[in-house]
Amino acid sequence: MVFIDLGKAYNKISREILWRCLEVRGVIVAYTGLIQDMYEGAKTRVRTLFTEMDATKTPKGAGGRKGGSKKKAVTRSVKAGLQFPVGRIARYLKKGRYAQCVGSGAPIYLAAVLEYLAAEVLELAGNAARDNKKTRIIPRHLLLAVRNDEELGKLLAGVTIASGGVLPNINPILLPKKSTSEEKASTPKAKKSPKKA
Repeated sequence: MVFIDLGKAYNKISREILWRCLEVRGVIVAYTGLIQDMYEGAKTRVRTLFTEMDATKTPKGAGGRKGGSKKKAVTRSVKAGLQFPVGRIARYLKKGRYAQCVGSGAPIYLAAVLEYLAAEVLELAGNAARDNKKTRIIPRHLLLAVRNDEELGKLLAGVTIASGGVLPNINPILLPKKSTSEEKASTPKAKKSPKKA
């Protein structure tokens, strides 16, 4: 960025030297032209200025080399349409030394599987939270979601969720017998027979 008091410089320095100084400092040609027009009283339209700037812009690439316009980097997660980080998973796969070489599709596949599992657990836990009239998912909701789903229950059978509690379950043997109280209510009382002497 170049800071020049152009109001003072324009009166004291010849125009050619001022424009050459701006050019050497790396100011874009379109900006220099705009400054020239501003001080010489010429009227320019904004739209033509921006099209001229795009045509004359020569941004520097990596290492100070001049090159074409640098494109914004597109991550592998964006290319695959995923939220989970493909690059980070690839790094962990390589760093973990699970195999001698890791294919380019492996981290994408693994990221997709992990994202699906996370989405599934979060959806079920959100439903459990809504059933309990809560807006925040807590470990109890995660446990209820996992244990009530057959496939997730098999996958996470040996997993203990801290502060999750247990499934509400009472063995039927421990419940009071309803049949005795129902029999008394359903059968009418028979009249007593007279005692035999």
